[in-house]
Amino acid sequence: MRKFTFIKNAAILTATALILRTLGIFFRIYMSNAIGAEGMGLYQLIFSVYVLAAAFAAGGISTAVTRLCTDELACGSKKSTIKILRKALILTAVVSILSMLLVFFFADTISSLFLRDMRAAPALRILCPSLPFMGISSCLRGYFIARRKTGSPSAAQIFEQLVRIGTVMLLLTQWAGRGVTWACAAVLLGDTVAEICSCGWLYIGYLRDKGRLPAHTERRGTPDYPVYKKILSIALPITGGRYLNTVLRTAENLLIPGCLSRFAGGRESGLSQFGMLKGMAMPLLFFPSSFLSALATLLVPEISEAAARGQRRKVQRTASRSIHITLAASILIGGLFLLFAPQLGDIIYHSEEVGYLLRALAPIVPFMYLESVCDGILKGLNQQNSSFAYSLADSVSRILLILALVPFKGMQGFLAVMVFSNILTSSLNIRRLLQVTGLRLRLIQWIFKPLLSLFAAGAASLPLFSALDGAGLPLLFAAGLSILLACGVYLLVLFLTGGIRKEDLKAFSGRETAAA
Repeated sequence: MRKFTFIKNAAILTATALILRTLGIFFRIYMSNAIGAEGMGLYQLIFSVYVLAAAFAAGGISTAVTRLCTDELACGSKKSTIKILRKALILTAVVSILSMLLVFFFADTISSLFLRDMRAAPALRILCPSLPFMGISSCLRGYFIARRKTGSPSAAQIFEQLVRIGTVMLLLTQWAGRGVTWACAAVLLGDTVAEICSCGWLYIGYLRDKGRLPAHTERRGTPDYPVYKKILSIALPITGGRYLNTVLRTAENLLIPGCLSRFAGGRESGLSQFGMLKGMAMPLLFFPSSFLSALATLLVPEISEAAARGQRRKVQRTASRSIHITLAASILIGGLFLLFAPQLGDIIYHSEEVGYLLRALAPIVPFMYLESVCDGILKGLNQQNSSFAYSLADSVSRILLILALVPFKGMQGFLAVMVFSNILTSSLNIRRLLQVTGLRLRLIQWIFKPLLSLFAAGAASLPLFSALDGAGLPLLFAAGLSILLACGVYLLVLFLTGGIRKEDLKAFSGRETAAA
C-alpha cells in the first residue's frame, strides 16, 4: 500500500511538472512577444531580487514542517501536528512580512544601486506583498507532504499558473502600450495575484483535511519555546545554505546585464541579450527535463532506502540505471537542439538570436540534466554537504569568470562561462557519486552508443528537412516531421546496439525495485 501511494504521488508530481512547464513555455512565448527582449531582461532582473527575498521568507520552513508533522502523525497526535503547523505559520508570517517591508521601502535603493534601472522600483513594490502568502503556502505544502497528499499542492500550483496567465494577459492588453515599466508591472502584479490565490486554495484544502487527521493518542501539551526551537533547528541550516547559494546566483544575475551592456555599448542592448538568454532560451532548454523528473522521483527514494538497509548492490544498480537513462535521454535532447536550433528559435520565438543561443548551449544539455539527477541521488545517499560545496564553488567561479570575460567578450564570454560551469559541477557530482557507490564509469554504454545513435539520427533527419524545406512546406511541418524521424532513428539504433534494454526501462514502473 505504501509503495502504491508513493508511486501515485510521484505520478501526480510528474504530471503536474509537465503541465506547469508546458503552460510556462507558452506563457514565456506570449510574454516575449508582448514585452520584448528588453522587457524580459528587466523582468528577470526584478525576479532575481524576488527569489532572494523569497529564500529569506520561506527558506527551509517547508522541510521543517514536513519532518516534524510526519513524526507527530506517526504517533497519531492530532493536536501536536496542528500546533507545529500553527507555530510554523507564525514564524514564517513574521519573517516574510519583514522581507516584504524591506523590499517595499528600499525598492528605490535596490533599483538604483543594484539593478541600476529605476524602472524596476514600481514592479518590486507590486511584487513584495506576495511574500507573506508565499511563506504561508510553503508551510501548508510541507503539511500536505507529511500527510502524503500531493493532490492539493499540485492542484494549487496549476491553479496559480492559470490565474497568473489570465491576470497577466488581461493587464497587458491595457498596459503594454505604456512602455516596459508598465508591462513589467503587469506581469508582476499577475504573480502577486496568483500567489494570493494559490495560498487561499491551500488553506481551504487544509481546513477540509484537518478534520480527517488521525488522533490515536494525544501527547501531553508542550510549551511553545521547544516547538519553535525544533522548527528553527531544521529550517535555519537549510535556509542558510539556500540563502547563501541564492545570494550568489542573484549577484550573478545582477552582474550579467551590466557586463553585457559594457561590451554592447548600451543598457538596452545588454538587457535584451540577458532577456533572450535567461527568459527565452534557458526555459526552452530545460523544458524536456520534465520527462526525467519521473526517473529522479521514483529512483532516488529507492536508493535512499537501499542505502539505509545496507543493500550496496541495489544502490549501485539503481544509480547506474539512473545515470544511463538520463544520459540516453539528454544526449538525444541536446542533439535535437543542436540539429534544429535555428528552426526552433524561429518557430517558437521568431528570433534568430535565440536559435543561436540554443545551438551554442545544446552540447551542455547532457551535463545540465546529469547534474540535476546526480545531485538528487547524492542527497538520497546523505551527501548533501558535498552537493552544497560543489554548488558554492560553482557560483563563486561563475561570478569571477563573468567579471573577467563578459565585459570584453560579451555574450560569447558568458556562454563560455556556462559551458565551463556546467561541465565542472556535473563532473564533480558524477565523480562523487562514483566514489560513494563504487560504480565504474561505463563510457561505451553510457556515452559512446548514444552518440553513435545521435549521429545516425542526424544523418537521417537533416536530409529530410532539407528536402521538405526546399519543397516549400511550412517550417513547423518540415521541422516537426524531421524531429520525429530523428527520435525514431535514435531509439532504433540505441536498441539495436544494446545502448538501452527493456530491463533498463523497468525502473520507470518500479517493478524491479519492488521485487529487489
